[in-house]
Amino acid sequence: MRITRRGLLKGAGGAAFAGVSLGVLPAFSTPDRQQDPATCRGQDRSATDKHFVISNWPEYIDPDTKHYTSTMTQFEKHFGVTVDYSSDINDNVQFFSKVVNQLGSCSSTKRDMFVLTDWMAARMIQMGWIQPMDPARVPNLHKNIISSLRAPDWDPERKYSAPWQAGFTGIGYNKKYLKDPPRTITELLTRSDLKGRISLLTEMRDTMGLIMLSEGIDPERFTAAEWSRSMEVLERAKSSGQVRAFQGNEYLDDLVSGNIVACLAWAGDVAASEDENLAFLVPEDGMMIWSDNMLIPNLAEHKATAEDWVNWYYDPYQAALLADYNWYVSPVEGAKEQMARIDPEAVHNPLIFPTEDYLKQTHLFMALQEYQIRDYEGDFAHVSGV
Repeated sequence: MRITRRGLLKGAGGAAFAGVSLGVLPAFSTPDRQQDPATCRGQDRSATDKHFVISNWPEYIDPDTKHYTSTMTQFEKHFGVTVDYSSDINDNVQFFSKVVNQLGSCSSTKRDMFVLTDWMAARMIQMGWIQPMDPARVPNLHKNIISSLRAPDWDPERKYSAPWQAGFTGIGYNKKYLKDPPRTITELLTRSDLKGRISLLTEMRDTMGLIMLSEGIDPERFTAAEWSRSMEVLERAKSSGQVRAFQGNEYLDDLVSGNIVACLAWAGDVAASEDENLAFLVPEDGMMIWSDNMLIPNLAEHKATAEDWVNWYYDPYQAALLADYNWYVSPVEGAKEQMARIDPEAVHNPLIFPTEDYLKQTHLFMALQEYQIRDYEGDFAHVSGV
């Protein structure tokens, strides 16, 4: 079975997240943490030291098999480098705690690249902790990035970031145990036959974004009053016993076993599951979209090799091989045509290659100020217990 990684490691339960909430993180905006990437820059040793160190999420890259050479092994052979690839990002906040002191003091993280979700990438770029990429070294990025991810407001020229993969958050359910799935988040949170049989996600922006949509609130542009109203909806669902748990990837185990019959889910997890009873649906009010982004931190020692890595994975053929493994949205224009050669059945899967109509149903979560991060994550942690 394909293993996915949008939250915690599957089977790890809440332990990896426990006690690590953005509500208790040090403020990003303290003056002594701000850096200037132009001055906090190390010597690039790419030409003489053929190594590359990257941190990514678990099971997010295609592996070598007896009859298949992975995209990473092909990269190593093509560029004559050794990749030190670590799947040590289990959660954005947890990883932040590993590197905040180094990044905030212009010290080395001992990494050339890491991959973080858009909202965390935005905060790190704002703090001056990320090196800009030379556009001449990443022509595939600027040529091939899909239009929906081309110009986020936190990096409008894609100067500092490059999406690795993207995905959707909506409703997952088990057809074996539930014949009439909830079509809206309101149904999920209120239907009596689902009481104690659903779960929500530990990722605040996914859970609260979907609740906001169900309340007719734009998650990309909301007020403090609208946040409070949405939190009241969450509190009622929790206090009534409607919600069995707040979970990361372990919701898949419970969904397969029938401990829960419906939940908030990441589309790639459900699509890649070998259990034919699991299904993903788009809530009638819309779904959330996110991306995980390649970032080159300050003092990276192999910046040019990191740029080669970005350019490599923005080649449509390599992008298609990657997407065929992890079943998330490919950010690369042309990957769909290459997929026709690799896995023709995947070409028409909207969870990998969404149509314009499918994308019209998606929404981003508003970029938060520092005080909002602390307040809103604190509110969410108080109700969810994570």
